[in-house]
Amino acid sequence: MAGGGFVSIRCTTRPDAAGVERVARVAGVRDGKPVLEDGRVLDVANVIWAAGFHPGFSWIDLPVLDEHGEPKQERGVVASQPGLYFVGLHFLYAMSSTMIHGVGRDAKYVADAVRRRAGETRKADSRGWATMAPARG
Repeated sequence: MAGGGFVSIRCTTRPDAAGVERVARVAGVRDGKPVLEDGRVLDVANVIWAAGFHPGFSWIDLPVLDEHGEPKQERGVVASQPGLYFVGLHFLYAMSSTMIHGVGRDAKYVADAVRRRAGETRKADSRGWATMAPARG
């Protein structure tokens, strides 16, 4: 399914084992929730906006864009809208943020922010897969 998105239900070892599901393209919004081309409405806790060549910010109906139409964020995290994140922006963190060798670093930072928001901690198993466990208080 070309151009589809991913929806993660919870983080564990591998994407498929974590409940990551490839879904149809987002076609709209209903009651603040994404509506897919197949008509399903998703109940999501986090949105990671992967900008690419044309970021499509016209879809964003939140007070998160500055006077130049760019997201008000720090390293991809939007403090004023918990659960909203960006990757792939020009100079998200460094000049390399829009390039393949820089976006991985930025994506890891955003993934760690999502993990912290969910109250989970990360550890690697013997194969190098990230496994998730509830944070200890």
